[in-house]
Amino acid sequence: QVQLAESGGGLVQPGGSLRLSCACSGFAFSVHTMSWYRQAPGKERELVATITSAGGTTTYAGSVKGRFTISRDNAKNTMYLQMNSLKPEDTAVYYCNAGGMIAYFGSWGQGTQVTVSS
Repeated sequence: QVQLAESGGGLVQPGGSLRLSCACSGFAFSVHTMSWYRQAPGKERELVATITSAGGTTTYAGSVKGRFTISRDNAKNTMYLQMNSLKPEDTAVYYCNAGGMIAYFGSWGQGTQVTVSS
């Protein structure tokens, strides 16, 4: 059974930082491209960042490029998202999944809420 468990969200002031984690099980994590997605209230879920299976290539949405860093530890079946210089528009529920523009798994984890507010 595929499990995607996001954690690390919270309330942070503008300009602050958070590090999200995605603990994965039930599938061959190390062979999959993985991505972070986010969904703000009233908006569609959007792709934030993608990392290839060995971590050699990363891509970012224009809105987060230069502020967010995606990484992974295949030995721990875990992916991370370091978020710096956070802005109020980064407020959303953040999810992880395999794949990129199209998520690989139809089921999603519970997500982790990130709120950027003063």
